[in-house]
Amino acid sequence: MRVLVIGSGAREHALLLALSRDPQVTALACAPGNAGTAALAETYGVDVADGASVAALATRWDADLVVVGPEQPLVAGAADAVRAAGIPCFGPSKAAARIEGSKAFAKDVMHAAGVPTAHSEVVDNPAKLDAALNRFGPTYVVKDDGLAAGKGVVVTTDFDLARAHAMTLLDGGHPVLLETFLDGPEVSLFCLVDGGHVVPLVPAQDFKRVGDGDAGPNTGGMGAYAPPSWAPDGLVDDVVERIVQPVVDELAKRGTPFAGLLYAGLVLTADGPEVIEFNCRFGDPETQVVLALLRTPLAGLFLAAAEGRLASEPPLDWEPGYAVTVVIAAEGYPGRPRTGDVIAGGDAEGVLHAGTRRREDGAVVSAGGRVLSVVGTGVDLAAARRTAYDRVEGVHLTGSHHRSDIALRAVNGEIGVPTNH
Repeated sequence: MRVLVIGSGAREHALLLALSRDPQVTALACAPGNAGTAALAETYGVDVADGASVAALATRWDADLVVVGPEQPLVAGAADAVRAAGIPCFGPSKAAARIEGSKAFAKDVMHAAGVPTAHSEVVDNPAKLDAALNRFGPTYVVKDDGLAAGKGVVVTTDFDLARAHAMTLLDGGHPVLLETFLDGPEVSLFCLVDGGHVVPLVPAQDFKRVGDGDAGPNTGGMGAYAPPSWAPDGLVDDVVERIVQPVVDELAKRGTPFAGLLYAGLVLTADGPEVIEFNCRFGDPETQVVLALLRTPLAGLFLAAAEGRLASEPPLDWEPGYAVTVVIAAEGYPGRPRTGDVIAGGDAEGVLHAGTRRREDGAVVSAGGRVLSVVGTGVDLAAARRTAYDRVEGVHLTGSHHRSDIALRAVNGEIGVPTNH
């Protein structure tokens, strides 16, 4: 099987690494890729937001399967263009990808499906903002209604800060989504979906804030671990039954069936799991830890999802143990990152590339905000964490920063689900 992966981040590097272990896979390509993916796959330039260009590349390369990593091409309709060219694609249609592309649409689907989620209100007029904010709080959750690469959300007790973020979005022509604050630990659950059937992967927890102790602004994600040992028994089955399957059924009922990877971002509240958001693709950096534990060959699963055959696939096979990933970010991130610095140790085991490129002289240099994801696995979470941080020590990038507390509270037994008692 010839598999083309679209994207250029550590998520795509993790996907390619998993696909490279699949005996069915005979050739791999990545577009546009990075310096790390180039060691696993042929590299091609492509405008990922242009579905016609993606489909043309897939046709020219004679792909048997296309896997679309990022949300932008999916929301723009890349999967539709690939399928129209007669090539199976792992990724939802433009219509189904609205589950991520429009938070207002996602809320409408969830309400219709009876799925538990935060109360919300869309504001598109600055004149209505103050009154709307006063209906929420004292912890304010302010979101960009569209795509924001994980950085369009502000959660704060400061009214003025919440208002300033909302005004910035509105001034830029973006509607604002206000939500009630959900109290409890967050969990991400990825599910393979073929339009009707749902196959969950192991849950993970990611870390959005830039600094230790969840300090500082939101980022695209600074680390993750899987699975969360503190999660209640039966969580995955419960989430599939009460949240994911009803949403999949509702999308199918609307004539926009979802086939690809459906990501449920959850808060485990005292009343049970509630949805913060749905994404239409693998999350980054959770993909790096989830796929590090998956034994089942990936290409066959993706093709089964693309062709509506997931129900006939055998149960997934997982490595026992845990995985932790730590993101190494460039100086300045999540603001304007410094780029062009040489990376040492980037070819070591467990190091996945995101914002990297290979210079003409052969040196690998930084080329984005989140530069590397460093992964460790172990028999328990503490061992996985030690391995990940040992590997971080082997990487050098001038001015870089990373969190030192990924999975630490879980290792210390400091995370629990709130109760009503």
